[in-house]
Amino acid sequence: MTATITVPTAPSRRRWDALHTLLGGRATPWVVGLFATLVSLIGIGTPSYWGDEAASVLAAERPLPVLFGMIGHIDAVHGLYYVFLHVWTGAFGTAEAVTRFPSAIGVGLAAAGTVVLARSIFTPAIGITAGLVFAVIPQVTRMGAETRSYALGMAAVVWLTVWFVSLVRRRSTSRRSWALFAIASAASMYLFLYLAMLLIVHATWMVLQRPGRRVMRAWGWSLVGALVLGAPIVIAGIAQREQIAFLGRRDYATPESVLVGQWFQTPAFAVLAWLLIALAPIGVLVVRRSSRQRRALAMIAVWALAPTALLIIGNTLVTPMYNLRYVTFCVPAVAIMMALGLRTIVDLLPKQVDRAVATAVGVALVLALAIPVLAEQRGPYAKDDGSDLRQTAEVVQAHASPGDAVVFDQSVKPSRKSRLAIDLYPQAFAGLDDVALETSYRDRPELWDLAAPLSEIHDRLIGHDTVWVVEGSSTSPNVADLEALGYHVEQRIPVHRSIVFELVRS
Repeated sequence: MTATITVPTAPSRRRWDALHTLLGGRATPWVVGLFATLVSLIGIGTPSYWGDEAASVLAAERPLPVLFGMIGHIDAVHGLYYVFLHVWTGAFGTAEAVTRFPSAIGVGLAAAGTVVLARSIFTPAIGITAGLVFAVIPQVTRMGAETRSYALGMAAVVWLTVWFVSLVRRRSTSRRSWALFAIASAASMYLFLYLAMLLIVHATWMVLQRPGRRVMRAWGWSLVGALVLGAPIVIAGIAQREQIAFLGRRDYATPESVLVGQWFQTPAFAVLAWLLIALAPIGVLVVRRSSRQRRALAMIAVWALAPTALLIIGNTLVTPMYNLRYVTFCVPAVAIMMALGLRTIVDLLPKQVDRAVATAVGVALVLALAIPVLAEQRGPYAKDDGSDLRQTAEVVQAHASPGDAVVFDQSVKPSRKSRLAIDLYPQAFAGLDDVALETSYRDRPELWDLAAPLSEIHDRLIGHDTVWVVEGSSTSPNVADLEALGYHVEQRIPVHRSIVFELVRS
């Protein structure tokens, strides 16, 4: 008779194995995705709209023939998103929470895709860590509450990469599969033109994996197809490049923008994030020495860093093209590198330390640093350094009477003009006479209304004893102009960035 001696598994090891089993579940990516969506939904309707969101909403509200005419003239790179938003707002309205909701869904889809991708090319633990980290990176929570295409762009690129990695791994030579992939890749360019840079990331993976000539040939034809199908939006983007010429005057391409602003927003979060990113290659190349993970790291590093480098170079040598928001699609790769860096720290801990607990503590630290940023992003004046368009509209609604005239400051850049308040919140101005309006945005192939200067429309003030002036500063040319016509300031109501004046003619 022989006795079998059973050695009990250490509690730490059992928890780690249980975690691996859990992370391999099919539902896990969608649980993480739901978490990411819920984070982005926190206070999603609290901040007022700002200029870029106004462009989206006003584009979506136009009749489709006018919208297509506008896209042919300006903002073609966002055309597909504007068409989607036209349908969405037609069904659900234009409240802030409503128009931002698709972005929160996009964040959830991107988080789920990040989990799927990271666990397929690294490990299940890195997958879920990357997904959780992704959900709270400040640029993600910012774009998850923004009426723009950037969150949907993140979802598109990460799932395209999941699909691409799967095709290469299976050594697929299916013409149908690669043709569909080409169509999807081209469609992502129409969602946002800069997503075309994902093709460089996929080329890196293909070169490193060396799946064979037949697969390379199939991918090559797919790449050609994507470029041909995407050529119209590339041509339109080049033709409309003057639209972003203002970037040359903003000096966005600074070390602070790249290292802090574009993804992390605060120095504290940026220091932790870059530390983890720097540790990622150390873990893969020195600690674990996995050739498979080495190839995967190369692709992720190219995805995270190359687009920013290319835009900075292009911005310097060719034409203004860099903006902090334009590299939002790189954040899934950034999250994966942060997860790899956290794994490196865990691997270097003494053996008696519980790996699962250590990983959870690291993720909790990232979450803790993200909470103050999220709270700031959801303040009522969180957008564009204090946009107060909704609050300004509410002030006018509370004090003005039907039949009064209203005029707006036109001395600032279009995306900051107080006139956007009447277009975004028209119910607050019901019954007021918008005396300066020449042509509504609904009837123009441009983004904004066409309005006349107050100095040219004095005759339109006849019959209006009360005029409301919405200005961006206390030194208002409109107020001075009206005072010269016999009006006097009855009250001055500061909002936040804007000031509302009531002028009365005796």
